[in-house]
Amino acid sequence: MAELVHKRGKRRDDNGLGGAVDFLLANARLVLGVGGAAVLAIATLVVKRLIDRATSSPDEDNAKAEQKSIEESWQDLSLIKAVPKPPKKQSRADLSESQLSLTAVLPAQAAEPHGQPSSPEIPQVEPRTLLCLTFQEKLLSYYRNYVAIPETEVARGKQLARDICIELQSFLQNKCSELPFGSMYLGGSLCDDLQVVAADHVCFMLPLVFETTLWSLIPGEDTIIKDPQFWMIRRTDLEYIPRGSSPWDRFIVGGYLSSNALNEALHKMLVASVNWPAIGSLLDCIIRPVVASEELQLEVTHYQTQLNITLCPVTEAGDKILLANPPKGRVENLWRQSFYRSEVSKLKDLDAADSGARQCCLKILKGVCKNHPFLSKLTGSFLTHVLLHLSETESDWAEEALAARFQQAIEELVGYLERSSLPCYFNSHINLFCELLEEEIDEMGYELYRAVSEPGLLLQEWAYK
Repeated sequence: MAELVHKRGKRRDDNGLGGAVDFLLANARLVLGVGGAAVLAIATLVVKRLIDRATSSPDEDNAKAEQKSIEESWQDLSLIKAVPKPPKKQSRADLSESQLSLTAVLPAQAAEPHGQPSSPEIPQVEPRTLLCLTFQEKLLSYYRNYVAIPETEVARGKQLARDICIELQSFLQNKCSELPFGSMYLGGSLCDDLQVVAADHVCFMLPLVFETTLWSLIPGEDTIIKDPQFWMIRRTDLEYIPRGSSPWDRFIVGGYLSSNALNEALHKMLVASVNWPAIGSLLDCIIRPVVASEELQLEVTHYQTQLNITLCPVTEAGDKILLANPPKGRVENLWRQSFYRSEVSKLKDLDAADSGARQCCLKILKGVCKNHPFLSKLTGSFLTHVLLHLSETESDWAEEALAARFQQAIEELVGYLERSSLPCYFNSHINLFCELLEEEIDEMGYELYRAVSEPGLLLQEWAYK
């Protein structure tokens, strides 16, 4: 009983100390301002921890916990001393630009009390703090400090990719001279200034040249899966023009050109035939084919540069662009229609017409999704179609409206995920979400639904952690 009375008395003493501290901090905000109060709060926290250790009984604490409390107190004090001194005067743009560095050290928001001499340990900053930045300013800071890639890095990635592309093209011409491949070229977001975070991926587009009299395209609606996104390439007149008349006949399965058979042949060459160590030595880099991947991929290391390359066999017929990228677990003869070129062209044309910020909004969305454990399935193509649909109903895409358009894009995505359907902008009969699993849609929908009321969560959780 005496012990209980002792603990209750101690609790009353602690409550009295807590009340005194709260009163002190409340009045400190009036006298010192928010910044000064922040520094005083940290110092007071240290004192409280020292008092708690001194008044705690042996059964409430032990030597290990006491040592940890001492270390935490020193860490708190070190925060005050570790604050870098900012410029004397910062503009609105400068504050946005320095957001990441300010986030790491909260006491940097502190300011000297009015009329007091400046202390070297407590630097003065503008009263407008990080916490007061608008969502618009946070988005622009996120874009500059996390999403945008330095031009030198982009140029270095492109040059390395071009050098490897030239060597691979030379190999294919020598090894497969009987196959009429066209001139290979670079493709993807790195080449269109739409890549984010790092210049780490590029596509090698490998054109296939067909004899127009021997091959015909079958629209997706007329294929066995009735999906307008996936076409087939049929070998014509086999009864009159025998098999072997076309160099591509070796990849025929059931009378159709098999994208799967072509990919398997190219994969074997990349893994077993190309002398990558010799090419890597010539280009001063390390090149490794990805053996286990279903796609034709290369991993390249060049000093600090990491580059992933995807080889994409492609054929064009009029305005149709078909990739040898069939859906997983379906008929192997299917060819996927690509809308990438139309997506990029339409997006840039819209921005050019009204000086819009659609590309900036797209990059921020891609930056949010890129390394997110659930949102990474939302590819740049999906996000582009969302913005193109949104552009049909929203005409204001000025930079000043970026925050509003970003939040609208999140809301639109949630709606598409709820319906498990994202219509293709160029063909409304195509559902771009058709290959996503139900669990993936649920996970992405949940994460984005959380951000609808507070979209800044997407930036805080993944960009600034």
